[in-house]
Amino acid sequence: MFYYVLKYVFLGPLLKLLFRPRVEGLEHVPEEGAAIVAGNHLSFSDHFLMPVVLSRRITFLAKQEYFTGPGLRGRLTAAFFRSAGQIPVDRSGREAGRAAIREGLGVLAKGELLGIYPEGTRSHDGRLYKGKVGVAVMALTAGVKVVPCAMVGTFEIQPPGRVVPRIRRVTIRFGEPLDFSRYAGMAGEKAVVRAVTDEIMYRILELSGQEYVDEYAAKVKAAENPSGPEKFPESGR
Repeated sequence: MFYYVLKYVFLGPLLKLLFRPRVEGLEHVPEEGAAIVAGNHLSFSDHFLMPVVLSRRITFLAKQEYFTGPGLRGRLTAAFFRSAGQIPVDRSGREAGRAAIREGLGVLAKGELLGIYPEGTRSHDGRLYKGKVGVAVMALTAGVKVVPCAMVGTFEIQPPGRVVPRIRRVTIRFGEPLDFSRYAGMAGEKAVVRAVTDEIMYRILELSGQEYVDEYAAKVKAAENPSGPEKFPESGR
């Protein structure tokens, strides 16, 4: 209930008024049934602007830190994400990745839309980074299509570290659903899930027009900021 009140009564109308999102390819998002919407991740604003333009509810796998932050701000953030039905995901370690996949498959098993950012974290410089294979594992295991999505302009309004977004128009593009039924039963094959993930990322790249980096974003962030997370503060999300 909170999700729909937030979307149609409070936050949704405000976001549409301020950012006037230009939407392209919305017809590619299925009106019913399970599917994955896989997008680039440029800004904290992505979490709100994409759901606003969709007629269906979409559930995102959200980083666990949103639910465990300290102080009043942390409690309010956690309450917001829980009320909106978002799922906390521990991003540390291999078992954490398996847990995220299980949670995502649970959403798909209910015939719902699952939102995921294959890069695993926000881009710190506006470029598109190598995707993690969890999106492919879920798509092949659940036998669902993947709708690529490109957020354009959200990095400019709210890059990592910026709390209050700039007021500018953004564009949200949805591409034709990708069907990977030819790989049915091959979710355990490393070469297959890598190929599927790369195909998804290539389509996102076509939609977004970003520069592509064939490395994981988290690895590049760590290399550029070896002393710690201060340069790209997650608290600015």
